[in-house]
This record gives sequence, structure tokens and C-alpha cells, in this order.
Amino acid sequence: MKYNFSTRMSGLTGTATREIFKLIKRGGVISFAGGLPAADMLPAAELSEITAEILNSPRVREILQYDITEGSHETRAEIAKYLGDFGINNAGADNIQIISGGQQGIDLACRALLDKGDIVLVESPTYLAALQIIASYEAKAVGVNANADGLDLNDLEEKIKLQKPKMLYAVPTFSNPTGGTYTLENRKGIARITAKYNVVVVEDDPYARLRFAGAAVPSIKSMDAAGNVVYLTSFSKVVSPGLRIGAACGAPELLRRMTVCKQGIDVHTNSLSAAVIGEFLKRGIIDPHVQKVLPLYKSKLKLMTECLDKYMPDCYTHTNPEGGLFIWGSFQGTDIDTRALLPEAVEACKAAYVQGCVFYADGSGKNTFRLNFSYPTETDIEFGIKKLGDFFKLKTKN
Repeated sequence: MKYNFSTRMSGLTGTATREIFKLIKRGGVISFAGGLPAADMLPAAELSEITAEILNSPRVREILQYDITEGSHETRAEIAKYLGDFGINNAGADNIQIISGGQQGIDLACRALLDKGDIVLVESPTYLAALQIIASYEAKAVGVNANADGLDLNDLEEKIKLQKPKMLYAVPTFSNPTGGTYTLENRKGIARITAKYNVVVVEDDPYARLRFAGAAVPSIKSMDAAGNVVYLTSFSKVVSPGLRIGAACGAPELLRRMTVCKQGIDVHTNSLSAAVIGEFLKRGIIDPHVQKVLPLYKSKLKLMTECLDKYMPDCYTHTNPEGGLFIWGSFQGTDIDTRALLPEAVEACKAAYVQGCVFYADGSGKNTFRLNFSYPTETDIEFGIKKLGDFFKLKTKN
């Protein structure tokens, strides 16, 4: 059978992390690839108790029935209160849409706003799935230079003038993939510049609660005076990825368009999962749960950075994030191609990373890779990084 696929699918492949998972599933491979929470930190007991209580409550039949696309008012109200932790203090339930994981929010914003040939500005490098989603709508992602403060504001404004983008996509706190965080002044500049040129900002913020050091920085959405910022959060990294619950917060007009788009995709997000998250928030469980998780992640981050410094070749440099799930590294002054070497590294080291080129809109960054520290055990971190270090020392000598 010959299938006539749509032209918009040409050039699209599965995301790199999903393909790498196939290698890992063969067994015996340490994963530094996906952004998974630590398995032993998932709040299974609390979620089990809440789920059982919901299933035995008088409202169970309502929850098991079809819901409105936006999600239940009760859960949206709890999420609106939760967003105060990120400086978003004026949101109500009507400013919230429950979504099937934060990634669906990216898709809905793109579906609502983008036409074929439109430009979306992204940090260089940026979240690989966002690049895939943008491409799926036949739009073009264009990278904006970044520095220690966040986006290069001069480059951002110049590219807005030149490219006339509809959207800026950014992960300003513990960025995926670099782990970097935009400063307060940088966020103010982004809010000011994008409002001036009528550019929608999709602020993707799934990692902000996972801070191990430094002071929290308010979201760009909290500085949104023009109504051009849609804020995405997710409970995948701080509660459970399997529940697939996230939320979008934005101007009612934009959310209405996103709601219409969602109706054609999945009607509404899983009502039982959403109710469980609503209760998790209502009962105040999330704060003590996050406080329980943070010391372990901080310890793993410290161990991984120490191992990278100890075992990697001298040409290797890496970021030192204050939170999140990722470390970003590069081999300076070499012709190392982490994409080409990945299958060999997995075979030789029994450890997997994500090649850096998939995070760049232009496919550059061949000498870079991303590592996740939250999921592997501390024993696996020590063993896996040593093996990768030995592997890359041999490659940089050749």
C-alpha cells in the first residue's frame, strides 16, 4: 500500500527523546535522555488515596461523564490560586484552560495562531518538541541568540522587525535544554518588546517549582500589561507525568480560540486526572511534596556536575543550573558530532544522552548534548558519566 501523506508531514520525524527511549527499552542502558522525575519520588500513596476518595464520592458520576472543554470550574479555580506562586495574582477560573500536559498548550497556541509560512521566534537552543510542533503547522522557527541573562534583547527586537513573527516561544525558568534562567530585567524587556510589536509570547514554565538555589523570579505573564502572554504550566514534573495534566493561562479571547482547537482534538482533558490534581492542590499537598523532592534532585545535580568535571575531557564545558532537570554541555574547539556518535556511545557506555542539534532551529550545535539528572540513580550517574567521559576522551584524542 502506498500512502499519500500530507505535505506538512514531509521532513517530520519522531522527537529524539522518543527515539532514544526505544534504545533504552532494550534494557541495560542508563538514561540521561528524558526529562523524567525520579520514580521513587512520585507521590503514589497520596494520589492513590485521593483517587479512591473521588471514585467513592457523590460526585463520581459527574467526573466520569463528559466535561466542558475548558475543564471543571473547581479545578480551574484551584489552578488559578496556584499560579500566584509564579506572580500571576489576577487570574481567575475563566483565565484557565486545563490541557493534556503542557505540551498540548504549545500545540493549541500554534494551531490557533499560525498559518503556513508564519515565523515563530525561539531561544537558541530551545525545547525540541516545540520545534516539531511549529514545523507541523508549516511555520518556520527562527532562533534568537541567548546570553547569561536570557534572550539577547537587541537580537530579539531586530528579528521581530526583520521577520515579523506571530509568536515567541520561550522557557524562561530552568530552560529546556540549557537549564538557564532569564533575569527579572530580561523578562521585563521581553514583555515590553513583544507588546510593542504585537507578538504573542508562549511562556512554557514546567520547571519553576524545582529550584534548589537562588531566588525565584516572577513569570513573564506576571508582567503582561497587553494581554499578549499565554502562560503554560504542567504538573508532569512536580506531581506525575502519567496523569497528563497541565494548564494554560491567558486572555479570554485567545483561550476561546484554543478551546475551539482542543474540541477537535480530544474534546476535553481526562476529567478524573484533572480532579485528582485539583484535590492535590486543594489539600495543600503540593508544597510538602516538592520540598521532599528538592533535596534529592539537588544532590543528584551536585553529583553529576562533580562527575562531569572529574571524568569528561578538558574541552568539555557545562552549565550549572539552579534547578530544573537538565545540564547542557559542549565540546569546545573540537569536531565532535554527538548525533553521529550517539548509537556508538549507547553501545559502548550503556548510557544515553540527547544530541544537542535537535534543540536548534537551524540544526547547529553538533558538539553539544543534554543530560538529565533527576531520573537516574546516584550509582548510575557515577557509573554512566565515567563511561561517557572515557568514551569522549578517546574521541577527542583522535
